[in-house]
Amino acid sequence: MLYIKKNMTKLITTIMMGLLSVFFMIPFVWMLSSAFKYEKDVMRFPIEWIPKSVNVVYNFKAVWMGKVPFLQTYMNSIKISIIVTLITIVISTMAAYAFTKLRFRGRNLVFTALLSFMIIPDQATLIPRFMLIRWLGLYDTHAALILMSMFSIYFTFLLRQFMVGISDEYLEAARIDGAGQLRIFSSIVIPLCRPVIATVAIIKFIWSWNDYQNPLIFLQTKSLYTIPLGMTLFRDDYTTNDAMMMMASLSAIIPLLIVFIILQKQVINGIALGGVKG
Repeated sequence: MLYIKKNMTKLITTIMMGLLSVFFMIPFVWMLSSAFKYEKDVMRFPIEWIPKSVNVVYNFKAVWMGKVPFLQTYMNSIKISIIVTLITIVISTMAAYAFTKLRFRGRNLVFTALLSFMIIPDQATLIPRFMLIRWLGLYDTHAALILMSMFSIYFTFLLRQFMVGISDEYLEAARIDGAGQLRIFSSIVIPLCRPVIATVAIIKFIWSWNDYQNPLIFLQTKSLYTIPLGMTLFRDDYTTNDAMMMMASLSAIIPLLIVFIILQKQVINGIALGGVKG
């Protein structure tokens, strides 16, 4: 009887989560449908989820081959997001390893001081960062965006909390076999942290891709614009054309979907591993 009750609870929970997922997918499906429509059909009611007539070729050309340098902003965002994500992973994993598995004087004090900076909002440091970037001669360059985004206290904390759960016995066994810190870090710690590293990569890539404030402040040349600024330029030219805007929006989120699809297996494995440990 208890077994049947548990199965019924799981079934009801699954159905509810499925319905909730469908509810959250409705805006995306509408955007996908609108991107393929003529402008006159976008706001038609009742909604034509599967358009009877498509205008996808014209909408696609207007976005990617129009007067707005959409492709250029796209490539700029891909370059910056990939570089920032990779550097952030390297720096944050090394810092988390140092705060977790290395013994040095004042380790906890330094970590606490580092965490205290999380209470400072980005807007409060905007002017000092602007002055520093100008002084370094990096204003209106992608290097400025990369430099400001490649350090993350939040991801250092996230990785550190995950590494706390890694048994020191693995590390001690490697030391007995003659492995150094670099070998232990790269061959033992990194493979065990793949789920959380995948999570960090997804979140950081999304944050970097969607970053609007920093490119707006630190970039001036249009050829250096990222996708959020490119979407602003596109909106200014096609503000009354919803079909065009939906095609541009759909194009803008494709890299985010690709990154999530590639790394979701690692994230799911991490969730399953955590459930087994619990």
